[in-house]
Amino acid sequence: VYDYVRNEIRFGYNSADDIPASDVLADGYGQCNTKATLLMALLRAVNIPCRLHGFTIHKGLQRGIVPELVYGLAPDTILHSWLEVYHEGTWVELEGFILDAAFLKIVQGRFAGQGTSLCGYGAGTDCLEAPAVEWNGRGTYIQKTGINADLGLFDSPDVFYRQHRQAITGLKGLLYRSVIRHWMNARVAKIRGGQIPIIPGGPTAHAHQPGGVLAKRNG
Repeated sequence: VYDYVRNEIRFGYNSADDIPASDVLADGYGQCNTKATLLMALLRAVNIPCRLHGFTIHKGLQRGIVPELVYGLAPDTILHSWLEVYHEGTWVELEGFILDAAFLKIVQGRFAGQGTSLCGYGAGTDCLEAPAVEWNGRGTYIQKTGINADLGLFDSPDVFYRQHRQAITGLKGLLYRSVIRHWMNARVAKIRGGQIPIIPGGPTAHAHQPGGVLAKRNG
């Protein structure tokens, strides 16, 4: 189930975060929140206990995908989520399903030999060369270093989105749904084809000091 959602549902941007799992499946692509919704539905269908963990991430993680012309319109923090599954007596964090293997491979190739940290092009990792994205019974991550706030645990996406909404409403929301997300998906397609958009000044190593929020929660 994990591998299916990671690789068969390709990385891309749907019309909204809170669409149902059936819509994500029909689209055939998704981002952190929408792929998490689908993964939760499929895991529960095969009786695997799971829960949703909400966060926010810095928008710098999306740089290179969000066109520079409209990057300034994006909110500084973006709603983010991963799943936790109950496996062999413990809760295991799953976030590495966001970027499919084909997309990630292109980004890895572009920045090979330029350091291990990357915050941009949909990735936020300290280990770009070999991020923990494969299911092996332990936690998987690909956007973890972009996290800047912990919103807590939720039993379902419906509960999460009743309490937290992305700060893109009104005209900005309409512009995102009708124009910007299609523009972003076109840039994702170009990256898949090996055309990596240039970020002015280059991607940052981190959007924040890594470990702060999660270290407090885990410690």
